[in-house]
Amino acid sequence: MSKQQPTATESLIAAYNRMLERVQELMEDAEDKAIPTLEEGIKNARNKAVELGEITAEEAEKIGGWIKRDMEEASLYLASGGREFANWLKFDIEQVEKHVLDVLLSVADRTKLELEAFERSIEANNIYRAGEITGAGVLVCKDCGEQMHFYETSTIPACAKCKGTKFKRPRQ
Repeated sequence: MSKQQPTATESLIAAYNRMLERVQELMEDAEDKAIPTLEEGIKNARNKAVELGEITAEEAEKIGGWIKRDMEEASLYLASGGREFANWLKFDIEQVEKHVLDVLLSVADRTKLELEAFERSIEANNIYRAGEITGAGVLVCKDCGEQMHFYETSTIPACAKCKGTKFKRPRQ
């Protein structure tokens, strides 16, 4: 029996997870050196994904933007004094794949320092749209307030309630 080829969406989700892991590795490997910025980490992860032929340059650019958005949102939560990451995710942390959670926390915590100065401008720009990829957590429809729960990296669908296509992360 031959193994079935992944769908385009499954491939993007896998690439998102691989790129996020590469960002984490870069930031962890730089312990004694200057801490790389999130932007540098994402750029290196994009270049590596393209170099290895995992995804196209256009896909890498798109995924890099999604990772940056997710890391900025998590960092904003941590920077605002959020202590319990489960509160930010808005659901039982046990349901999140441990490896994905470890990567998300590791990168988000380091990114927190980088983002404190940009909190207000980031909030205005971090719009999640239907069709994009996002990490675990809750998104709220900007049109009707309906919540969508993501327990793993997934594609964002249109709102089930109103068919809206723009979302945000809930604040504390």
